[in-house]
Formats: sequence, structure tokens, C-alpha cells
Amino acid sequence: MRYAYYPGCSLKGTGKAYEKSTLALFTALDIELVEIPDWNCCGATAYMAVDEIASAALSFRNLVLAQEMGMKKIVAPCSACYLNLIRAKKIYLGNGPAREKLCKALEKANLEFDCSALPEVLHPLQVLTEDLGIEKFKERVKRPLKGWNLVPYYGCQVARPYDGYDDPVYPVKMDLLLEAAGAQVISDYPLKTRCCGGSLTGTIENVGIRLNFLLIKEAKKRGGEAIVTICPLCQFNLEMYQGKMEEKFRMPVLYLPQVLGLALGLSPEELGFQHLVYKPHMEV
Repeated sequence: MRYAYYPGCSLKGTGKAYEKSTLALFTALDIELVEIPDWNCCGATAYMAVDEIASAALSFRNLVLAQEMGMKKIVAPCSACYLNLIRAKKIYLGNGPAREKLCKALEKANLEFDCSALPEVLHPLQVLTEDLGIEKFKERVKRPLKGWNLVPYYGCQVARPYDGYDDPVYPVKMDLLLEAAGAQVISDYPLKTRCCGGSLTGTIENVGIRLNFLLIKEAKKRGGEAIVTICPLCQFNLEMYQGKMEEKFRMPVLYLPQVLGLALGLSPEELGFQHLVYKPHMEV
């Protein structure tokens, strides 16, 4: 299996452990990710709120670059990037004033592409559960994570774009992968798609911290020893602001590929565990 790989800005910065573990995991599974040359920001967060069409045009350029590579599928690990790439494609293939504005922006950029063959946008979770398959992943497990009590936290974006590959209210695909890795999954976690506050931690800090506090407190209440996520902003917020919360948790916040990679026998160093603030106390 071979895919175009769109890392986005976060995975080259604060989410470097996410990129490192994703690339290591996919290599171990014989899945090739080819980074899109000259990729640009997807226009996420505040920029999208200022000018949605300009943001969509930025994302659309990455679709065109992937098409120029001859790729039919793009893998985008960041939840915001994943959502924005899908949104840009939907706007272009839809009708109405938004499409007209987007087309004008694309004309100014002199982008040439085949509109009938735009690449499909996938999250790594889709690749692992659908293209590879949970049973095939389970066959590769060398070191089952027995005794790991993990809380799967999806965040508010990845399960709610447009294509519906998982339940938008109570997704379970990550739960199934963690179970296949041999971990004990806290599946009755009711806040798995509740927002972490996103960029509020940088604008209205007390509100953002409160939202993160509720997520961690509920995870601990239900017996979780670590939170597992698939969003770099969620991971950053949940990990970096624990020191400012009203209770001191020291709860490890891991990326899904880090956990799955351990189950395949990869080392913590290969998976970027050295970049974590709070290391898991379970045996790794």
C-alpha cells in the first residue's frame, strides 16, 4: 500500500512524536507514506474563520500536488488537516457561491488538475481499520499490551467531517485497534468526542484549561492510566496544561501510533516516547 503523506504544520513542530510514531508504525506494517513535496498549511484554526475560501484554496493546492504525484489517496494524521482537506474537496465538488469563489481563487493560482480524479483523503485510523484491517493488524502484534488501561479520546473533529467512516457521536475504531493491541480499553468514556478547547488555551486560557481538566478527570475516574489520542492539538492541550489544573494528574497522553507501535515490538525511542512530558508507568 502506498499513499501521499500530508504531515501538516503540527507534525513538524509540537506534534513531532506523532509523525515519528506514524512513520515508524506504517513502515513496520509495510505501508509506504510519500511526503507531498512543497506542501503548504491547510489554512486551519483562526485563518479559516477569517477567510474560509482562502483556507479551502490552501488545502486544495495540496490535493493537486498529490494528484501530480500520481497518488489516489492522501493520508493526513492531523485532525484539522484531515477535516480541511475533505472540506476543500467537498466545496469544489458541490454547488453554490462557495464553489464559485473557490474556483476563482484556484484560477488565480494557475492550478491545473483533473477534477474527476481528485485524491481521496484518509486519516491513518481509516488506513489501519479499513485498508489494512484490524485482523491483519492483530496478526502482526508481537508484544500484547496486557495490563494497559487506556482511554481512547478522538476529539471533536476527526469523527465528524463528511464521509462518516465511524460513528460521529460515539466512534469505536480506535477502541478496536487498541483491543487488538492487547490493551484494556475504557470503552465507556462518555467524553471521547468532547472538544478539548482547541486554541482557547492560547486565547481564553482558563476556559481551555477547564475543558481539558474535565476530560482528564473523567478518564482517571473511570480507571484510565493513559489517554490515547489522534489529534496533535488535543495531545498538546491535554499534556502541557496539566500543571495549571486544579488537580495534579500527571496523566500520560499518548498518540495512537505510539501505542500500536509498542504492540508490534518497536522501541519507545523509535516511537518518540522521549518527547512526552508524562511517561507511562506501565512496562514499555
